[in-house]
Amino acid sequence: MVKNSTARLEELCREGLSRWRVILASNRGPIEYQFSPEGQLQAQRGSGGVVTILTGLSKYIDICWIASAMGEGDREAARRMREEGATLAPLGEGLYLHFVVNPRNTYHKFYGVFCNPLLWFLQHYMWNSPRTPNIDRAVHDAWENGYVPVNQAFARAVVDEAKRSESPPIVMLNDYHLYLVSAGIRQQLPDVLIQHFIHIPWPSPRYWQLLPTAMRQAIHESLCTTDIVGLQTQRDVLSFLQCCHSFIEGAEINYKQQTVAIDDHVVMVKAYPTSVDVLSLRKIVASARCQEYEEKLSRLCGEQTIIRVDRCEPSKNIIRGFRAFDALLERYPQFRGKVKFITFLVPTRTHIKTYQRYAEESLEIIGAINNKYRTENWYPIDLFYENNYVQAIAGMRLYDVMLVNVVIDGMNLVAKEGPTVNSRDGVLILSEGAGACEQLGHNALMVTPTDLEGTTRALYTALTMPLAERRRRAVELKRMIEEEDMTNWLRNLLGDMVTLIQERSGITTGGSVPHQLRRSG
Repeated sequence: MVKNSTARLEELCREGLSRWRVILASNRGPIEYQFSPEGQLQAQRGSGGVVTILTGLSKYIDICWIASAMGEGDREAARRMREEGATLAPLGEGLYLHFVVNPRNTYHKFYGVFCNPLLWFLQHYMWNSPRTPNIDRAVHDAWENGYVPVNQAFARAVVDEAKRSESPPIVMLNDYHLYLVSAGIRQQLPDVLIQHFIHIPWPSPRYWQLLPTAMRQAIHESLCTTDIVGLQTQRDVLSFLQCCHSFIEGAEINYKQQTVAIDDHVVMVKAYPTSVDVLSLRKIVASARCQEYEEKLSRLCGEQTIIRVDRCEPSKNIIRGFRAFDALLERYPQFRGKVKFITFLVPTRTHIKTYQRYAEESLEIIGAINNKYRTENWYPIDLFYENNYVQAIAGMRLYDVMLVNVVIDGMNLVAKEGPTVNSRDGVLILSEGAGACEQLGHNALMVTPTDLEGTTRALYTALTMPLAERRRRAVELKRMIEEEDMTNWLRNLLGDMVTLIQERSGITTGGSVPHQLRRSG
């Protein structure tokens, strides 16, 4: 099944895109350069399924990946490239890297003041609106002298690469860091095909109104200069269309066709749910390192084992999850001494005070629950507070119940990784706030993220579920995730781009494609 999906992707690329070159832009690139203890510059491949799939795409078509020089290693690599007179670093067959280097203070305002503490919180509904945000002079400065100039620098880099390209380019932009890039590209290259995929949720117009008018309008107007806006879920698509209706004067919204028309330009808005790289997960599970971790972790398991895997941040709803577990042990003492809760938390954005406080509170409630129920031979929660992906995969092999009770998430790939690797017909408890609920909800136990009582009841139901029902749900989850894996996500996204090429060129797949495309109208 997975191999067939890969074969269909290869066929699509060879027949529909073989004459084209992809220019892909994202804040974080496929390679991160770091200095070794000896001072040597070393390249480390980026993690995650998106990086794996997109770099693998270079086997079939050329990809120029434009990314920020985020750290000192990246900056040094970019400096050496300039000294050699090169704009691109070859990373392998058909894959090239171009670094966008911004002044350190500019990049800090862009990333550390505007993108993470502001946009990320906005798009995950994480603000306490009576108190936050406070969009003061520093935030306006971060917009004007951080977010805007970094986006302009990316737009210039894309335009320069497109003009140097011998093949007609397709531009693929990624996520909330680069919302203004398309408008800058469109001014210079009015006919280029642009797609922007957004990996995080899209809030309703009411919530976007917490952002100043000029900022939110510039974001929405720029995104509507693309040809395709890709989002995670249908509810995100609806929110985006409603925002365009609210914020862009003269925009014509077609909710049935999911399009926004502004003057003579039409942008298609579609849901492309991201997923996991099933083949890569299978390789990890079969590795000696993963099997060693699985053996060690199995000694910590109880008669039944609950697992959670999360970045340690407020949107993951970790504290409420443990409060529900506390209520379970209080109300059903038969689980004491028998059920273990193994938790894998990854430190993240530790420089942001909100994250620091949330991490401290998460560790405190774990300690309190352990002290409350600890016996001479048993304690309820084991915590791994570190970034160790293989260890987390090994843990997910062992769950009887996996708790994913996030407040809101674009997708939440843990909800797909767990059922893919699990070996115990484990039950998935899934928040309605996770994007994955649109696909997986029928075979998971759904919970409202703020509902402590409902989460406690779901934990009890999962722990007492008959084996036959557990197996039925687990088999269905695996099947659905395999059918709609990461390769399928990319094939759907690229397939719509190929369709646009064909429609505007008046050709069929495999025909001659002109270098300039007509704008949609």
